[in-house]
Amino acid sequence: MPVESVRNLIIAILAIPAIAAMLVAALGSRRAMAVRWISLGTVVANLFLTGILVTHAAELLRSPAKEIGTFRPEFVPGGKSGGHTTSWDLLSLGVGVSNSGRPAAIQFYLGLDGLNIWLVALTSFLMLPSVLVSWNSVKERVSEYYAWLLALQSAMLGVFLAFDIIVFYVFFELTLIPLFFLIGIWGGPARREAARKFFLYTFAGSLITLLGMIGLIVAVYERTSILTFAIPELVELVQSQLAVQNAEVAAWWRDVELYVFLALFVGFAIKVPLFPLHTWLPLAHVEAPTAGSVLLAGVLLKLGTYGFLRLCLPLTPDAVLSVGVPLIGSLAVIGIFYGSFCAYAQNDIKKMVAYSSVAHLGFCMLGLFALNATGIAGGLMQMINHGLSTGGLFLIVGMLYERYHTRTIADYGGLGARLKILSLAMVFICLSSVGIPFLNGFIGEMLVLAGVMDRQVSRGWSILFGVSGAAGIVLGAWYLFTMLKNVFFGPLKEPHHDPNDGPVFDLDLREQATLIPVGICCLIIGIYPQPLLDSTKRDIGVVSRICDRARERAANSLPAVTQRPNAEIENR
Repeated sequence: MPVESVRNLIIAILAIPAIAAMLVAALGSRRAMAVRWISLGTVVANLFLTGILVTHAAELLRSPAKEIGTFRPEFVPGGKSGGHTTSWDLLSLGVGVSNSGRPAAIQFYLGLDGLNIWLVALTSFLMLPSVLVSWNSVKERVSEYYAWLLALQSAMLGVFLAFDIIVFYVFFELTLIPLFFLIGIWGGPARREAARKFFLYTFAGSLITLLGMIGLIVAVYERTSILTFAIPELVELVQSQLAVQNAEVAAWWRDVELYVFLALFVGFAIKVPLFPLHTWLPLAHVEAPTAGSVLLAGVLLKLGTYGFLRLCLPLTPDAVLSVGVPLIGSLAVIGIFYGSFCAYAQNDIKKMVAYSSVAHLGFCMLGLFALNATGIAGGLMQMINHGLSTGGLFLIVGMLYERYHTRTIADYGGLGARLKILSLAMVFICLSSVGIPFLNGFIGEMLVLAGVMDRQVSRGWSILFGVSGAAGIVLGAWYLFTMLKNVFFGPLKEPHHDPNDGPVFDLDLREQATLIPVGICCLIIGIYPQPLLDSTKRDIGVVSRICDRARERAANSLPAVTQRPNAEIENR
């Protein structure tokens, strides 16, 4: 396929859900079945186009990596043949000059690289089960529901595809609006409180993050006289400044990095969410409709981890090394234990899965902040794995709730004898989430642990984080297997349900079609993860080399810090 056609696919997968959202909203709920079929056709078509796009990009990204110092997105719309920048200006500022020599402008800069390719694929993939699982469960204001669902898809894809920092932030904020309405209108009894809490937490954190982004842009402009909003150019300029052998410049950038990192940290940590900024998550998960929970766990939480990977690590590496590793590593470890014990203590299955996300995302953050290629690759893979496994758990919990209208664990028992296919699916997804060999979770967990235990991180931190990560795997098996024992094994115990609802049946063909693709992906990644690892290697290498240079700068500055006390001792 010609390069120009592949570029157009990026615009297509971003625009099709947005156009379909407006179409189904205009149809109205009187044509509910037409709305459902149009929404299903939209996500299937988008998944097909995303598959073509990812296939071409993965093949290109698997080519031998060159020693590049910045991200180099592929298939950039508005770029020249073979180019990695765009000429599509959204807002020309009329001042300053960009790194490419063109007038400074906020650009509609999109593309694919090793850090976003599989997150784009995950987003399009999880939309299919989200639409299917809502087929019968959403019966009121159907057109509005699917319109917000499709709008959410377009906003999530925009975050991952954006290479302009302002466009990234705009899409990042746009994801709040659809999910706010999905929770607030179609959620559970406490939906309004959950929606308000979700919106206020994430919006407040995002505003602080915006200040950090603007501060970084201004700092780069002040030092280089180049005004740019392109993330690859910002990374290149920051790295060139950090390489300057000047004590005054180095001290100035250390201060800037610290403040920018802390500002970015607030918004991204809330979105992950890291302990203790997680308190909005359990209520949002419990009250959200099933599709909302699937997309919240599967994709939206990844916006936070992706923000750390895309912006924090390459743009503030010295602050990440000196402050981020001990701070985020400690919070991640606390989150692993806290989330695991809270999950075990829950009597609501959905709330148990919600707290498990706090633990699993803490594990992802440990991998990213190992600051080496192995750990970052493991953290990125666990982002994909968590999206599949936890998304699958929420799908099954939603199907169980549709049958019995309760999520209380104590109300169930021995369902394996009653709902055989559903029980088999739950056991399989739990094994995937735990990380049994030959399923997707195993590869990511081993890479994270190998990266964390690398002595490039200070010895004390590596041992602490490695032991805590391994303990988190054991705790994950503890609460998930306990839930399986109580709900699906032992004597049969069914909750009371209204006879007017009819008999309870096992999974129908639609529900099986919802879960089977998720299971197949878990199995394929567990057996043959190499294509995923190869296509991410180039850009993960960029991030790891940036972190290596930060370590070198820290090591070179160490004697200057320790020399004075030794001299004072000698003088005495």
